[in-house]
Amino acid sequence: MSRRSRIVGFGSAGVLIVAGIVCAMALTGGLAQNLAFVLVALGMVLATSLVFYEVGLTEDRERASEEKARREDERRREQESAVKREHPPERSGNRMGLDRMRGRPRRLR
Repeated sequence: MSRRSRIVGFGSAGVLIVAGIVCAMALTGGLAQNLAFVLVALGMVLATSLVFYEVGLTEDRERASEEKARREDERRREQESAVKREHPPERSGNRMGLDRMRGRPRRLR
């Protein structure tokens, strides 16, 4: 949400509330009071909706940045594992290591 649209949205909510208050003070009678109530209520609902919308946008931006960081971390790990596969660690001396499989005894090659 751009700065301008944010100003317009919250400004229109404020205008509705102020118009309702002015209507309640300036006019008399049942219709004027009902009109004032409706204007103030609409302004409050609009302001509350915009606040929740802002919170949702903030959460979306945060989620997108976390997803981007996660993808970069996965890409870095893949590059590191590719380097490890290309250059396996060398074994010291002529001794061959014994391979072991889970649940199976050691065996010589």
